[in-house]
Amino acid sequence: MPRRRPGVLLPLELDILEAGVRLQAAGGAFHGFGLARELADGDGSALTAHGTLYKALSRMADAGLLESEWEPVERAAAEGRPRRRLYRVTAEGARVARAQRAGAAAAAAPRLGLA
Repeated sequence: MPRRRPGVLLPLELDILEAGVRLQAAGGAFHGFGLARELADGDGSALTAHGTLYKALSRMADAGLLESEWEPVERAAAEGRPRRRLYRVTAEGARVARAQRAGAAAAAAPRLGLA
């Protein structure tokens, strides 16, 4: 398997950051299942495998692109469900997503005859 280039997001990670920014703007922190639904709604594909999604979320939190915390026990109990881990895109995560998206667009411009 090829090694991953440092500082380059995987497509799933870029999708997570962009979906996370949208979810945050709509309602604050987001949780994994809500994020998976947002990703599936974005292009009509099936839900991302939970193992894949949660590993990516953990990796991104470790890298400082996301921050996370457990929701209050009382909130989950009041709704009769397990607690959720809530995520937020950090300022650094939003910056990295913008930079990577801009870089991808600039790299595609010559191939598309836009440069």
